[in-house]
Amino acid sequence: MRLTGSALRLTVFIGENDTWHHKPLFAEIVHRAHRAGLAGASVFRGVEGFGATSRIHTSRLLSLSEDLPVAVVIVDTEDRVRAFLPQLDELVTEGLVTLDPCEVIHCDTGGTGTDPGTGGATEAGRQR
Repeated sequence: MRLTGSALRLTVFIGENDTWHHKPLFAEIVHRAHRAGLAGASVFRGVEGFGATSRIHTSRLLSLSEDLPVAVVIVDTEDRVRAFLPQLDELVTEGLVTLDPCEVIHCDTGGTGTDPGTGGATEAGRQR
């Protein structure tokens, strides 16, 4: 798939322990984005943050927080991202969802050995 030019970045800020039917919520969002045919999705685990409760969650050793912040980032065309929003309405009951216009400089996964959804090389790319 090739994606260049104007795009929309969808970011979902949730907690690491948030679940959907006993599965991690971030995993459910990624799997639904994949089924919807979106260009890619990545999950980033935060080291510290706070949200609506104003309770600080941190990975620092003395704090022992187990519910670190997580950001799920999806980039695709505006139409495709907006078509995915109703699924997020169903999934995200607590958290923050943002949309930002962005410009994709390069995204070509057609045999290049990299996969932007993983943030690194695919198996084929690692074998080269």
